[in-house]
Amino acid sequence: MPRTIPWWLGGLLMALLFYFTFSIWGADRPIGASTGMSYLANLIFDLDTEHYEYAAIIEKSGAWEAVMLIGVFFGGLFMSVIVTKTFHISYIPTLWKERKNSSVPSRMVWSFIAGFLLVFGARLAGGCNAGHILSGGSQLAISGMIFAIIALGTGMITGRFFYKRKIRNSI
Repeated sequence: MPRTIPWWLGGLLMALLFYFTFSIWGADRPIGASTGMSYLANLIFDLDTEHYEYAAIIEKSGAWEAVMLIGVFFGGLFMSVIVTKTFHISYIPTLWKERKNSSVPSRMVWSFIAGFLLVFGARLAGGCNAGHILSGGSQLAISGMIFAIIALGTGMITGRFFYKRKIRNSI
């Protein structure tokens, strides 16, 4: 049986993360992930900050968000392998198999479409869900609260629509 950490410990760790992120001892700025991806893209494609205004803005923010994303990956890996012992590789999640199909290409196409819409929406909103919900919510910003309600509500509606139960023939 997998081990879990208590909810209060997770909350305490999140509070410490926010404290050190927002404080002068940390990044001294809100948490976000989409800027880190943009920063990495600037590095990979060597975008000229004179010709690309957004590249100049991202360059000024620094690389701390990209480093945070790397830490999130290794932190999640550590928790799933060492702490909870639940690590496994799955190309198709169980719910997808039950409600959709067992096709890996189908899953990859839908994952790409969903990821594209997520990134597109993040840029339209001026930031990612981590920035709006986690940072905005922890600062009790009205915009963060509104975004959280809309994001969670549309996610529930989309999940209900997308993962309809398959109708089985009872003949």
